Amino acid sequence: MNHDYRLARERMVKSQLIPRGIRDKGVLEAMGKIHRHLFVEEALAGEAYNDHPLPIGHKQTISQPYIVALMTEALELTGKGKTLEIGTGSGYQAAILAELSERVYTIERIMPLMAKARHLLHELGYTNIMFKAFDGTMGWKEYSPYDAIIVTAGAPRIPEPLLDQLADGGRMVVPVGNRFSQELIKIKKSNNQYKKENLGGCRFVDLIGIHGWKEKP
Repeated sequence: MNHDYRLARERMVKSQLIPRGIRDKGVLEAMGKIHRHLFVEEALAGEAYNDHPLPIGHKQTISQPYIVALMTEALELTGKGKTLEIGTGSGYQAAILAELSERVYTIERIMPLMAKARHLLHELGYTNIMFKAFDGTMGWKEYSPYDAIIVTAGAPRIPEPLLDQLADGGRMVVPVGNRFSQELIKIKKSNNQYKKENLGGCRFVDLIGIHGWKEKP
């Protein structure tokens, strides 16, 4: 079965990522290496490499492979530096980031998801990921500034604390819009100026927190 998944990973890279313009060699290698099927429920493992998001419980999802690759490539990771992830979820994106960063700091507000992701990532041998159960819209000031920040939930606006915690020369990717659709925004910080680029439409679960959406009752 592992052999089948290896072929599925190769197909995912060759048919979903490269044809849509993903060029970063590190991103393609990481996506081809990491066993995405381990980050979803066993019943959904056969769908893990398909071109769509999947539920991971607690009304959360694992993003479709192309969106993971697009967001990661936009961060311009070099294997060095610190990356902050808002929304650990399944832990898959954190694993990709850990392959391409010196250190990853990841925040998740849903405790069972964080515990499951931390256990799996430790089992897989990742020692450069730190976890925190917290309101992700507040960031993780203690270890700032960050060379890259990725937000894996849709925000009504760019959370101010995250802009403050971005290093000079740093890059951030965040979906911004309403609760039904967002635009993927890339921000580059230089001399306290922010240059924004729209990477296209997307749809994420809500970013809940002080600088995000209020949780629905």
